[in-house]
Amino acid sequence: MNTCSKEVFPAVQQFALASTVPPMEFGTTSVHVALEKALAKFIGKESAIVYNMGYATNVTSIPALTDKGTLILSDALNHTSIVNGARASGASVGVFKHNDPQHLEKVLRAKIVEGQPRTHRPWKKIIVMIEGIYSMEGEIVRLREMVDITKKYKAYIYVDEAHSIGALGNTGRGICEYSGVDPSEIDILMGTFSKSFGAMGGYIAASEEIISFIRNSSAGAVYATSLSPVVAQQILTALNIIAGLDGTDIGRKKLDSLRANSNYFRQKLIDMGVITLGDFNSPVIPVMLYHMSKVGEFSRECLKRNLAVVTVGFPATPLLLARVRFCVSAAHTREDIDAALVALKEVSDLCNIRFEKKA
Repeated sequence: MNTCSKEVFPAVQQFALASTVPPMEFGTTSVHVALEKALAKFIGKESAIVYNMGYATNVTSIPALTDKGTLILSDALNHTSIVNGARASGASVGVFKHNDPQHLEKVLRAKIVEGQPRTHRPWKKIIVMIEGIYSMEGEIVRLREMVDITKKYKAYIYVDEAHSIGALGNTGRGICEYSGVDPSEIDILMGTFSKSFGAMGGYIAASEEIISFIRNSSAGAVYATSLSPVVAQQILTALNIIAGLDGTDIGRKKLDSLRANSNYFRQKLIDMGVITLGDFNSPVIPVMLYHMSKVGEFSRECLKRNLAVVTVGFPATPLLLARVRFCVSAAHTREDIDAALVALKEVSDLCNIRFEKKA
C-alpha cells in the first residue's frame, strides 16, 4: 500500500467511488469541503474550488471570468487548456512573447491605447495569463516582474500552477513561495492534482468573492460531475503530507529529493551534450530532438532499453521543435536516474542529438 492508502480505503466505504452528480446537486461531500479549505490555507488565498479535471478547470473557468469587453493577454507558450479557454470566452485575446515581461508591457500599453475593437472604448478588464512552470519548456516564470507590470497597469493576473504547485518553494507552495511573491498579489491561482498530488482534477484559489462567482457560473462547477470523493480524500492526504500536517517529515524529504533529482538529471544531460530547455529546480526537463523523424525512433530505442519516455511533436510543438519531455520524481533513486542516463546516452548517439558532445 502507498502512503495515502490508509486514509483512502475508509473513504470508499463512506462515500462510494463517485458522487454521480455536480457539486451544486448533492455532489459536495464533507471531504470536498475539507479539501477546499485546506487548499486555500496551503496556497494562501481566501477560498478555493476543486474540479474533476485539470484541463476543464481552465477551459470552463476562463469563460466564466471573462466576456466581451475583456482583454486576455496570454503567454505565447501557454498550455492548450488556457488557449482553448480564452478562445471560448468571447474576450479579445492578445499574445506576448514567451516569459518576456518587457514585451508584455509593450503589448499591454498598446492594447490600452487602442481600446476595444471598433468602439475603442476602455477595456472592462484586462487579465494576464501565465504558467508557473511552462509544461513543454520546463522554464520557470519571471513572476515578480510580471506582477509588477500588472500592478502598474491595473490588470489582473491568472497563474496556472499545474507543474509548480507541490514542486517549487521550500515547503512546496509553488511559484509564489519560490519567487518571493505574496499570494495576495496574485488574483487567481489555478493548479492540477495530476502531478505533485498523484491524482486527478484541478482547482482555482482566489478571493471569496471570485470563488463564489465561479462556483455559480463556471460550467465545470455547475454541470460536471464533482471530483470523486475517494480521489478528494487521496489529494487531501497528499496535501497534508506535503504541508507537514501529518506529523512526519515525509513531505519535506520528498521536496528535497525532487529538487536534488531534477538538478542532478538536468546537469548530467547538459554534460552529455544534448540540448535541454528550462531552468534548474524545475522537474520538467525537455530534451530537443528537433526533427519529427526522430520522435518515433527515439521512443522505440529507449523502450528497447527498458526506458519509457514521452516524445512530443507537432501539433503539440512547432514542426521542427520536436522533443522528449522528462518529468522527474522524488521517488526516483540515484540508481534509477543513472541507469536512465546510460540508456539515453546510447540512444542520443543513435539519433544524433548530442549537438554539444563533451564525453
